[in-house]
Amino acid sequence: MPLLLLLMAFLLPPGAGAGEIIGGREARPHSHPYMAFLRIQSPNGLLACGGFLVRNDFVLTAAHCWGRTITVIMGAHNIQRRERTQQHTRALRAIRHPGYNPQTTRNDIMLVQLAKRMRRTSAVRPVALPRGPGRVRPGNRCTVAGWGLLGLNRRTNKLHEVQLTVQRDSRCSNRFRFYDSQTQICVGNPGQRKSAFMGDSGGPLVCNGVAQGIVSYGDRRGTPPAVFTRVKSFMPWINRTMRRK
Repeated sequence: MPLLLLLMAFLLPPGAGAGEIIGGREARPHSHPYMAFLRIQSPNGLLACGGFLVRNDFVLTAAHCWGRTITVIMGAHNIQRRERTQQHTRALRAIRHPGYNPQTTRNDIMLVQLAKRMRRTSAVRPVALPRGPGRVRPGNRCTVAGWGLLGLNRRTNKLHEVQLTVQRDSRCSNRFRFYDSQTQICVGNPGQRKSAFMGDSGGPLVCNGVAQGIVSYGDRRGTPPAVFTRVKSFMPWINRTMRRK
C-alpha cells in the first residue's frame, strides 16, 4: 500500500488556503486553542504542517515536518488573515526524535522550541499530554483538527475538525508494512469517508481533552484508516527534552 506523508507543499495560488480535513466541518473559531500552523522551509521547498502547543515555549509535531526554518502561528482560525488573536514566532530549535526513520516513518515525532514564549489567551493555550498507565483503545472517539486538504483539489483557509474512531491495530498492520502498534495508533473507520489528509501532518489526535496521537501518514487517496504517532510511548523523551531546554 503506497503511503503518503500528510504534509503539503505550497503549490497554491496567492490567496488560496491550506485546505481542510476530509469529511469534517469548519471548527468554531479558537475552539482548539492548542493548534499551531507551521510554515516550513525545507529542502523540497515551502511546506505546511500542523502542530500543537504543549508548553508555552514548545510545540509538538511530526518529525517529517522538519525544515531549515519554521515559522509558527498560534491563535489562528483563518490562516490567510492576520487575525488579532494570532501570535507569530519562529523555531529556535527543531528537535527530531533520535530514532526517527524516514524510510519506515517510525518515531515520527518532533519538538519545536519556540524563539518566543506564547502568551496564554482564550485563543492560545497548551493541550494536556498523556499521564498514567491508560492508553487509547479501539472504539474510542477522538478529534483531529487541521488546515489540510479536503481532497486533491479542494481547499479552504479555515481550521476544520473531524471526529475519528480508533481502530484495531490489525487494520493498519495489514495495510501498512511498517506499522508498529507499540508506537503508533490506527485511526479512522474504513467504512466512513473521514480522515486527516495532506497538510494535516503533525496535528494532534485529541481524546477526552488529551493529545494521544500525532498525524503521521495514510494512503494517497486519503482513505481511512491512517497512522498516528502514539504520544504516550514518547513521554519520557518529551519530558527529558523539554527539561534540558
